[in-house]
Amino acid sequence: MTGDWRMDRIGTALRGENPTVLRRLTSGFAVIGDVQFLPGYSVLLVDEPDVQRLSDLPKAKRLSFLSDMEQLGEAVERACRRLNPAFRRINLEILGNTDPFLHAHVWPRFDWEPADLVGKPVWLYPRDRWSAEQFRLGLQHDVLRDAIGSELDQLRSVT
Repeated sequence: MTGDWRMDRIGTALRGENPTVLRRLTSGFAVIGDVQFLPGYSVLLVDEPDVQRLSDLPKAKRLSFLSDMEQLGEAVERACRRLNPAFRRINLEILGNTDPFLHAHVWPRFDWEPADLVGKPVWLYPRDRWSAEQFRLGLQHDVLRDAIGSELDQLRSVT
């Protein structure tokens, strides 16, 4: 693979070259986030690189994307609840303010978060959380990554 997969997240996922992919879902790809200051942070990427917003999709694919988002959210919730007793809840977001392709954020939230941030959007966390080496995705997240993937497998086997 040439170049940085981060510059073409969807294209590299379609080619099997995106190392963050957890599973292929109906409408896209479940990926674990590049940063893990909230362990379990994941993203659903649409599988069509030119789709910028939910309304760009035909109704059936739109509903499929929302269903996949819910499924990824439940998988992250189950994995985080099992691995971290301080797990509180899941926040789901479709924003689209930075990256020019449709994607949904799945943010686990925890009791150990700072009191001034726990009830607020994750985007208010200090910038250093987003770039600090200690929060970058790495081998230390393999157990979490496997847990989310296994939960996705279980959820998909019952539907």
